[in-house]
Amino acid sequence: MLGLPVSGACKAPQKKEDLEDVKPVRYSYGVTTALLASGAAISLFTGQPAGAQVAQNDERQINTVVPRAGAPASFADLTAQLQPAVVNISTRQRITVDNNPLAGTPFADLFGNRGGGQQPQQPTTREAQSLGSGFIISADGFVVTNNHVIQPDGRAELEEVTVTMPDGTEYPAEVVGSDQASDLAVLKINRSEPFPFVHFGDSSHARVGDWVIAIGNPFGLGGTVTSGIVSAVYRNTGAGGAYDRFIQTDASINRGNSGGPLFDMQGNVIGINNAIFSTTGGSVGIGFAIPAETAEPIVQKLIAGEEIVRGFLGVRIQPMNEDLAASLGLPENRGEFIQSVQAGEAAEQAGLKVGDVVVTVDGKPVTRDTTLSFIVSNIEPGKRINVEIIRNGQRQTLPVTVGRRPSEEELAAQVFNPDEQNPYGAKQESGGLVQESLGMQVIPLTPQIAGQLGLPSATTGLVVSDIDPNADAALKGINRGTVILGANNRDISSAQELEEVIRGAKAENRKAVLLRVRVRGAPEVSVPVRLR
Repeated sequence: MLGLPVSGACKAPQKKEDLEDVKPVRYSYGVTTALLASGAAISLFTGQPAGAQVAQNDERQINTVVPRAGAPASFADLTAQLQPAVVNISTRQRITVDNNPLAGTPFADLFGNRGGGQQPQQPTTREAQSLGSGFIISADGFVVTNNHVIQPDGRAELEEVTVTMPDGTEYPAEVVGSDQASDLAVLKINRSEPFPFVHFGDSSHARVGDWVIAIGNPFGLGGTVTSGIVSAVYRNTGAGGAYDRFIQTDASINRGNSGGPLFDMQGNVIGINNAIFSTTGGSVGIGFAIPAETAEPIVQKLIAGEEIVRGFLGVRIQPMNEDLAASLGLPENRGEFIQSVQAGEAAEQAGLKVGDVVVTVDGKPVTRDTTLSFIVSNIEPGKRINVEIIRNGQRQTLPVTVGRRPSEEELAAQVFNPDEQNPYGAKQESGGLVQESLGMQVIPLTPQIAGQLGLPSATTGLVVSDIDPNADAALKGINRGTVILGANNRDISSAQELEEVIRGAKAENRKAVLLRVRVRGAPEVSVPVRLR
């Protein structure tokens, strides 16, 4: 999934409490026909078009749009053509489960060694499965789906992927490529005869109110067809990120629909079903699909084995809201406010500052539908562009050389929240000697983390990311988020350097090391910490 809490097959953008699966929406063509017939009867009776009658009553001209004949009486013919190319996707994963309740703590080796020298509990493995949908885009068997359908979470390892055709035939699938940022993946299946396939359409022509149908594998039920309309185009859900830009539909999307196609009435794939929104977990008729115009170029690069690179400025931004716009005297629906600037990245080098409002990037206006992140991500790194900003009420244009967007893992590692149990998946740099001797784990202090902790971006050191509450360091006030600046009068910038200090202290039979630390909201102090 995206990082957002979605139910089942749909990895959704935040807000956490608001993203669930959706139930089917029913349509009654009988009622629709009856209403259209009533409108025609009124026109004949009055001798005037119904719209002209309204214009007369309102004493102003109203352009009337009369629904053309063709609200579909059935989707059966279209479904029969498309369904053979829509597949079910299942995965088998192996998850490692640590049976030691003290795993990850300095006391891990004690568990299982009590009372007669029992061996420590060894990790065991268990099997997990996932279900989703996909569609074939070529006769030789390339299949498109969501990355979260085939990407294991946490400690799981993907063992196999199976693609099941509508007739029940199963094929082992190879993962050709995946892209976490856009939540897209491409698989490959093989057989001697050609596969049925469908084409991407041009989602930029989708309009609110257009009919669409979704085909997929909800709840593992197999080929299921639901219908609806385009509810919104380029919907920004507020989750942030480069690809928070979806086609919204009320066609029913449920667990297992992820990765399946959203078709227009010409049978073209205009979206890839990805996420849903619900406050209750029940159907509220709000589903999200990745637009084809976003997905197709990425899919083609994955098939070709090309590296996917994206532009990056290195700013943390906030969309304009009513209060922020009012405080700045600006329109609410234009531009984005810069909350922080990352040291050494393109934005800082170009002179962008906290408090600037970015209104255009490379000639494109920054709006709720077309965000700064989306625009910049689709610019080739190294390209020189103009960024128009409002600073202190004055418009300025700054030339910026676009940087290269880090991987999702690297971006996650740049964020540190000391109040979270696992700070955004930040990888621990230490284990071993630091944990054994001091009862703590540390990660490097990056300029981004320094900024989040209220320190100058040039500050170097280590951040305590986990600590044994019974360790001497914890008892002396060192906790998660504490910055270690030095040890035994030596500046420290890596776990390896801290380990060297510990080894040196032990070689001299010292029972403690002197850490120079900075706890949040307090000045620097030196704290002697006993070695274990």
